[in-house]
Amino acid sequence: MASVVPQGKRILIVTGHYGSGKTEFAVSLAMSLAKNNTTGFPRLAICDLDVVNPYFRTRERTDDLESSGVKVYGGIYGKGTTAEIPEISPAVKAPMEDPGCFTIIDAGGNDAGARILKQFEKYFQGPDTYIAAVVNTSRPETSTLEGAVLQLKSIEQELCLEIDGIVSNTHMLLETSAEDVIRGFEFCGKLCGDMGKELLCVCYPEKLVSENEISNISSRKMPLGMYMRQSWLDK
Repeated sequence: MASVVPQGKRILIVTGHYGSGKTEFAVSLAMSLAKNNTTGFPRLAICDLDVVNPYFRTRERTDDLESSGVKVYGGIYGKGTTAEIPEISPAVKAPMEDPGCFTIIDAGGNDAGARILKQFEKYFQGPDTYIAAVVNTSRPETSTLEGAVLQLKSIEQELCLEIDGIVSNTHMLLETSAEDVIRGFEFCGKLCGDMGKELLCVCYPEKLVSENEISNISSRKMPLGMYMRQSWLDK
């Protein structure tokens, strides 16, 4: 698997629409880097800045991430979701200020989630930041090119920064097929062309779709571990 880490970047902001699979991408990437760090930086961290949605948050996987060598930053109450309290610990600034730490930032969904990033904007102004938008064409809001463009432009407007690349993550949960992944790849290729963006990578759930089934996809591929799917969803 070719590295999906943007060359020369130290801070990777993961944004996108609600239900796109941002957190799964962020956690899967962090776990992959923990096994084979291709970033060029000695330390790895992930920041949970999603205070919009109390479900499927990075901090829920704190034990798995930190036991693998990825430091997790987020709420002042640690790995608890604190659904009623939209809080962020001041400690999240630490990896952003550490020149030796590759930092993944899991932002909240849509422009509301991007709004939270404004308080940290001074860390994102330099050339070492990359903003990736995760797109799932199975979601109603991004099932058309017009809808996807509207969603991404609203995020850019809120951030006052441009999205650098798009992560194709079309899925149907446990019903995801290779055809879904290919459909998302083709869609995001057109979306990148319309918006002048880079297609950073194409995601696929490695427990459901083999890389051989999507071998015709020429872009970088990112296997997802489905870390965020709780067992109760499958009952």
